[in-house]
Amino acid sequence: MSETKLRGVIAAIATPVDESGSPDTARATKLARYLLDNGCDGLNVLGTTGEATSYSLDERKRVMNAYRDAGLSLDRMMVGTGAAATADAVALTKHASELGFAGALVLPPFYYKGVPDDGLVAYIDAIVTATSAKPIPIYLYHYPQQSGLHWHVALVQRLLDSFGGRIVGLKDSSGDMAYAREAAAISKSFHVFPSTEAVLLDARAGVFAGCISATANLNADLCQRAWSQGDKAALDAAVTIRKLFDGKPLVSGVKSLLAHIHADPTLARMKPPLAPFSAADRAGVIAGYDLVRGKRVA
Repeated sequence: MSETKLRGVIAAIATPVDESGSPDTARATKLARYLLDNGCDGLNVLGTTGEATSYSLDERKRVMNAYRDAGLSLDRMMVGTGAAATADAVALTKHASELGFAGALVLPPFYYKGVPDDGLVAYIDAIVTATSAKPIPIYLYHYPQQSGLHWHVALVQRLLDSFGGRIVGLKDSSGDMAYAREAAAISKSFHVFPSTEAVLLDARAGVFAGCISATANLNADLCQRAWSQGDKAALDAAVTIRKLFDGKPLVSGVKSLLAHIHADPTLARMKPPLAPFSAADRAGVIAGYDLVRGKRVA
């Protein structure tokens, strides 16, 4: 298995939704190309911001296929393949591997809470075994507020001991920076991506591999200046944009602001059970964003 090259500014890309509630693959691939051309080193496709767990197995495969068919650089993308059912996670990870994505981002199986480490190891073992013929790098997705389960550091170490180079990194959406730093300290070859761009200067110094952020859909150019040039003013502006969503629903907020940035109202459409951003919140976020951008739309 070749070493994954995913580093730097990675957007947890939103998934546009069509009128029927299916993934709008034309808009999805257009947004992906825009982000890759405007500051993103890579993309996390079908993550939480991409509403992946609201889509069926077939729909998720269709999104993956669309990225391949559009000729996008799959070697710059990890794709969310975790699922409540091990067989679904296996099928999605195999599909990602066969298409040539750079990595699979794997949530723990999230319905049963309090399961033992042995059960989580068995889940990863099933995925690793099923993809052994074409071994896609695996990133663990740590988001205990949503999944109810922890890829705690001792478990991560056990997975690395058991599966060697197949487990290459972790996305940490917990917001617990002590955890993120402890996970990153496991090994220099274990790549940890916190979910906020606020860490980019630390990442630039070598603490983390970069960030995987929902708000990089909106501020990737600023994030890239922070990552590649150490530009603190750009980072401050990027973080100010992120903070517009404090206390508000992040996924619908990101999609609402994407609709404004790209002058395409359909980008604000949500997949149930998530609901659209409120009009009042939208107005406030747009005003704040335009202020940061000096009234210039990105």
